Amino acid sequence: MVRIQINAETVGNAASTDFPGHWPGENHEWDLEYFKENFHVQYHTTSPLDLSFSLIGIDTSVANAFRRILISEIPTVAIEDVFIYQNTSIIQDEVLAHRLGLIPLRGNPNAINWMKWYKKPTEDDEGSGTPSDYNTIMLQLNIKCEWQDGGLQRAAAGETNPDLLFTGHNVLAKDMVWTPIGKQGEMFGDNILEAQNPDIVIAKMRPGQEIKLMMHAVKGIGQDHAKFSPVATASYRLLPTIDIIKPIIGADAKKFARCFPKGVIALKPITAKDVEKDAELEGKEGELKAVVDDPMKDTVSRECLRHAEFKDKVKLGRVRDHFIFNIESTGQFESDHLFLESVKLLKVKCQRIKRGLNAMIK
Repeated sequence: MVRIQINAETVGNAASTDFPGHWPGENHEWDLEYFKENFHVQYHTTSPLDLSFSLIGIDTSVANAFRRILISEIPTVAIEDVFIYQNTSIIQDEVLAHRLGLIPLRGNPNAINWMKWYKKPTEDDEGSGTPSDYNTIMLQLNIKCEWQDGGLQRAAAGETNPDLLFTGHNVLAKDMVWTPIGKQGEMFGDNILEAQNPDIVIAKMRPGQEIKLMMHAVKGIGQDHAKFSPVATASYRLLPTIDIIKPIIGADAKKFARCFPKGVIALKPITAKDVEKDAELEGKEGELKAVVDDPMKDTVSRECLRHAEFKDKVKLGRVRDHFIFNIESTGQFESDHLFLESVKLLKVKCQRIKRGLNAMIK
């Protein structure tokens, strides 16, 4: 297990050297059978919108490829064009359109995959970008702010609660209404296209103000615009390691535990077996000592290295080929599905490169 050294102010042993030609007389060529034996996947937590797992035994370049694909290359649907018929709110048209475009959408995943790419019309061919049921989704937003009961029933004097004074004063994401066209109703079924979070505030209005517009949602990737990214975050970190070289006991053990997030260091009484293993613990049975309980919870703050009493008693590090992934979906696809899609896309890229190399050889 190759470790990265975490020192008080520096990082050591960070560069990888296990590649062909670096060490004379040693063969570090990539081997499929060796990879199969050493590669492991461990799931930690899983839910439709949040996923945490570990990839063990892969190179940093591969792990980072998954992360970049998750962020920028998995296609999703987002609002691209906004046609504003009426907007008398205080929010400018451009700002309103921008806010609408950033609202994450959700719907039947199979129907979203069924959709084709929308090609915008060009100056040379104005008919190339004709919207249709298989490349464009239409949504409507039509809301007007009015007095409660049409203004006939006045609120109590001094009332300032807008919920008691007005109707339609909060324009929310749930007010966007999907208008199915063509085969979309059949493809989406009961799992209609709507905002992932219905309570996102789009605008606030007062009596007499109105917003009436139509939106076109199309397929895209995060590489084109962040609104198409299927993840709120996709990141990884290396597994932290904490090696207690010399026993830390008593008050020092409690202080040592406070240097780490809760759950990383545990305090356990010294037993007879501990005394047999380490002569320094003789005569201290029953006292509390610091032990590493769950290094995965550590944030590697290096706080313990600031204290002189722990200087020669602990070593911090990270496992170079143990990547702890965290994927948070925006809601259009489930988090575990997104990772599998990134694997498929990376496979397609490798096949494309292989075909290109074969063509060059020929």
